Amino acid sequence: MRELKILVINNYGQFCHLIHRAVRDLDMETKIVANTSSVEDILDEEPDGLILSGGPTMERAGICSEYIESIDRPILGICLGHQLIAKTFGGEVGSGSSGGYADIEIEIVDEDELLKGLGPRTSVWASHADEVVKLPEDFIQLAKSSICEFEAMRHVDRPIFGVQWHPEVAHTEKGEQLLMNFFEICENY
Repeated sequence: MRELKILVINNYGQFCHLIHRAVRDLDMETKIVANTSSVEDILDEEPDGLILSGGPTMERAGICSEYIESIDRPILGICLGHQLIAKTFGGEVGSGSSGGYADIEIEIVDEDELLKGLGPRTSVWASHADEVVKLPEDFIQLAKSSICEFEAMRHVDRPIFGVQWHPEVAHTEKGEQLLMNFFEICENY
């Protein structure tokens, strides 16, 4: 696989720099970009893909919705990034039944190109203080758990994906595989 340029959109979550390092350690060019950067500034970087990092609140998510709506590149939303994608397309986000970070077993419902090689079950590190509670129209469920119905999703036509969990942390099994799958999507787009 050729070296791709992946921009990590900083939503001020504690794992943003870990995402950046995980992408770099997988031999991709990467840069952390403020979530208040203009769409034009993002496009000037000529990225092959975007990763929307986690973060504390929707209110601190800058203009990520504009990126999701108007940038025609593969997008992976992680935790808050996943929730931002859902909300941008008309889904709903609410409080989860389980709060802080924990080891969660997820079930792969649809082993698509993002989740290939991860199923049928895998253990991930996730917070469910907030979560997607209603899937947006034009999205399909990719994974679920005993505490969350929409652990992962994708747009039916566009290369837009969201996962509730953190593939960039060591506690997540097969996290590197998920990131490599995303890079392959970016390379083939």
